[in-house]
Amino acid sequence: MKLIRDGLAVLTLALGLLQPALAATPAERLADLATRAWDAQARFDPLLAMFNGDYRFNDQLALSLAPAERARRFDAYRGFLKELHGIPVADLSPSDRLTRELLERLLSDQLALSRFPDHLLPLEHMSSVPLLLAMFAGGQMESQPLRTRPEFEAYLKRLRVLPAWCDQAVLNLREGLARGIVQSPSVMEASLQQLTRLADPDLTRNPFGATLRLLEPGVTSGLAAQDAIDLARAFEQTLREQVVPGLQRLQAFAQADYMPAAARRTSPGLGSLPGGQDWYRQVVRDQTNTTLTPQAIHELGLREVGRIQQEIARLAPRLGFEGDPLRDGGLLAWLQADARWRPFKTEEDVLQGYRAINARVEPQLPRLFGRQPRTPLEIRAEPELTRATASPHYTLGKADGSLPGVFWAAIPDPLAASTPDMTALLLHEGQPGHHFQLALQQEMTLPSFRRHTGSNAYVEGWALYAETLGHELGLYDDPAAYAGQLNGEIVRAARLVVDTGLHAMGWPRERAIAYWMEITGANRALAVNQIDRYLAWPGQALGYKMGALRIQALRQHAEKTLGKKFRLAEFHDQVLGEGAMPVDVLDRRIRRWVAAQQR
Repeated sequence: MKLIRDGLAVLTLALGLLQPALAATPAERLADLATRAWDAQARFDPLLAMFNGDYRFNDQLALSLAPAERARRFDAYRGFLKELHGIPVADLSPSDRLTRELLERLLSDQLALSRFPDHLLPLEHMSSVPLLLAMFAGGQMESQPLRTRPEFEAYLKRLRVLPAWCDQAVLNLREGLARGIVQSPSVMEASLQQLTRLADPDLTRNPFGATLRLLEPGVTSGLAAQDAIDLARAFEQTLREQVVPGLQRLQAFAQADYMPAAARRTSPGLGSLPGGQDWYRQVVRDQTNTTLTPQAIHELGLREVGRIQQEIARLAPRLGFEGDPLRDGGLLAWLQADARWRPFKTEEDVLQGYRAINARVEPQLPRLFGRQPRTPLEIRAEPELTRATASPHYTLGKADGSLPGVFWAAIPDPLAASTPDMTALLLHEGQPGHHFQLALQQEMTLPSFRRHTGSNAYVEGWALYAETLGHELGLYDDPAAYAGQLNGEIVRAARLVVDTGLHAMGWPRERAIAYWMEITGANRALAVNQIDRYLAWPGQALGYKMGALRIQALRQHAEKTLGKKFRLAEFHDQVLGEGAMPVDVLDRRIRRWVAAQQR
């Protein structure tokens, strides 16, 4: 009898635990699943989560490049997707249907890429894990702040995982050698230069040593004196005994064993690797949200280059340019080289130039947007470690305003900084570009995965579209600023040509460099910087132009359809109003909005 009673008690308890799940509505099940899916993704990739505004795991560094961990990650995504398919669409509100669609797309896209061995290419010079962790060392990155003891301890905990990451990277690189999956030679050369610095045992030269300087007496005001002493001892021991030796092992293998194999590659693009053509086609679909082939995108890029060149030729006389505005870089090369466009002497001069443009932009934004982010925007210089290879970029602040969004201006040489480029760059990286889109998204009441992720074509497409708003803001009445915007636009069009050329059509690196110099007017150093970026990040550069073209087409559709009823601020609020999404999903959403406005 006791066994029966105990069995009934267990059954009753089990049914009680199951009851909430059985009784949950489809909306509640979706909300729970969305939360769990994002939490899993953030734990599998805490650096990605941090850069997208989720700072809960700032003390963690996942070994996501380990094959077993990678398999566990994608198994989890398959489980989430199966669970999602069990939630009936018909019982969801329009808002929840969008959430379901976006979660399904996010999981499906990641699983589509899972069959390609990106973990065998862990080193590149743009965003490898050692480089990112070193960038935090000086305390300049708000996403990994170093002001208080808990913040320093979180960073220290991350650093202690780096040696294991380095050893796993060596294993992956060995497997890549065996399978013929080897990084491009120029990308490896740049990576080795960085690794050599990061593996330097002299902590006065090693970029990681910057943290020790933050811990010198009186430097960091948020620390008690004894805390600074304790932390300095812990950091120095960790760097000398763990981090530097781990990086030295990785650097030695990369130099002696890996680099010779990379140097033997005859074609640098992804398409030349085993399975690389299929790999690149999937990357293109992921980065552009289209089903266009690389060849079709290449041809679109050539057409866009031709269209923009015609506009450059029309603009040249207004700037007093004499000669062929398109030959040998023409007008664009002249703008980069002529001293009248390079008035700066110091880094601070350049920053003040950007801040002056922002002061003109900010008061006018209410005309173009019904909603603006609460998070403030700051303009800072790129940290020294990455200054030579970085492009200008934006990092997200915090929704409560405690950390600002930051436009990082890459200023390798203030004397070479060119004023025509600055207006479009500010609009793109600052406001109303990345800052508006990303900060507004972070402030929205959305499921976590929607607040902290986004389609590349949407995010970069919006920022490139934002550059064109200089016309509405009156900034391009200055022909030099307009020339700078055209320069930026032709760069994005040329990316469609060189990225597909390198990765799908077998272009050698030198051909891409020569084309870049001819079309954009860049000198060789700038061209090399750009081409090696596209080799390091296949397909990423396609999202800008492809996304911007879609948003521009939607605006034209809305203007034509609505006529006098069209309001630009309302259109912008609709584009930004649900956060980032694949641009094909955005297309359907905006067309439905336009149709509703007609009634």
